[in-house]
Order: sequence, then structure tokens, then C-alpha cells
Amino acid sequence: MKANPIWSSAINAPDPSFSALACAWMQDPTHWLLGFIWTAYDNMCLTLPLIDTRDLERSITQLLEPRIDDAMTGFEPFYIQHGSFERETMAPAPAQPPAYDLAFVLRADERVMWPLEAKVLQTPNSLADYERDVREQFLTCRYAPFSGSGAMLGYLLSGSSADALQNIALKLGCRVDAVPSFSTRAHGISNHRRTVPVGKKYPADFGCHHLVLEYLGIVRHA
Repeated sequence: MKANPIWSSAINAPDPSFSALACAWMQDPTHWLLGFIWTAYDNMCLTLPLIDTRDLERSITQLLEPRIDDAMTGFEPFYIQHGSFERETMAPAPAQPPAYDLAFVLRADERVMWPLEAKVLQTPNSLADYERDVREQFLTCRYAPFSGSGAMLGYLLSGSSADALQNIALKLGCRVDAVPSFSTRAHGISNHRRTVPVGKKYPADFGCHHLVLEYLGIVRHA
């Protein structure tokens, strides 16, 4: 008779060894992760899949996920997932945990994630929701509690991606510096000091990558 597996569970705070692993696993995501995003985007531009214009943010993100997976070798110590739940920062029941649009999940411990949040930008100036996610989610440690970095994906429907990056810097009141590895892309990074909840040892310094993916000419429908 096959023995029943003994499932592990966790309710209390992670132990110190877990916290050390979580904080160390992705010190520099540039080469490991973000190239997969751009490769997936290039693939979408070549294949032109059908995008549901009633639900652009979810539709584009859902189409990106398998293309990111295709860009990976399969031997990475992480995988990509759409709609990952962050249970570290969920409020008491019956609250739902925060859910990431996309996340790279560490195979060795699937509680550890490197998140990406997506927002549709109707124009380079329509940044209210984008700014809100950076300030209220990433910079409060509600998103990416164990990570010193994360990413925002802006799905731009009209205008210039260069203008969008410039306006992101103005909206956030900070510099958005070019990323040398992606000098030909609409890709920048801003550096911040986060508000860490009392009693937590989350990384306070946070690098937010900003990737503007152009979907020019798409019209969003209600």
C-alpha cells in the first residue's frame, strides 16, 4: 500500500533560515529575469496573438506568461506564474491574499517570489493606477516583502514609451535610470526606501524596474 505523504504547513512567521534564503535569492534580476520578459514581448510582436480588448491587462498578461516560459531553458531555479498569491502579507481571514499579475517563483521554496505588476497606460500621462501600485503596494512591503526589487509593466496603447518613462519619474518624484543591459529598450529603474512594518526584517532598499511595452493602436473596449 502506498504511504500517504506528510504535507507541510505554515501559519506563523518564517524562520530565520527562510528569511535569509528569501532575501538572498535574487540580488540582481537584470540578467536572470527581465530578459525573459523582453523576449516574450518580442515573440508577441512577431506572432500577433488575439488580445481581448474588453480586459486588456489580464489578456496581455495571460498571453505573456507562456511566452516567458518558452524563453526559459527549464533549468532555472524558478518558474513563471500568472496570479501568484502572496500569503506573507495577507490580512486575517476572511481577507484574500494579494495576487501578483506575474511572479517568478523559487522552486526551492515556493513562498519566495519576485513579482511583476502590470498596468494599461492609455497614454504616457495616464499613470494614476501605476503610481498607486508602486507607492501603496511595493513601497509598503505589501508586495515583494522578501525581495529588494520588483517590476512594473506598462502596456502602452498610444504615444511614446520614452515619454512614459519620463512621466513615471515625474509622477514618482524620483530618477528613473537607464539599465545598461537593456539600453535599446524602454526600461528603467528607480531606487526607493520602503516603509518596513514594525517587527519585520524585509529589505528596506527597493529597486523598481519599469518596462514599457508598446501595444500601440489597440483600443480598449468596455
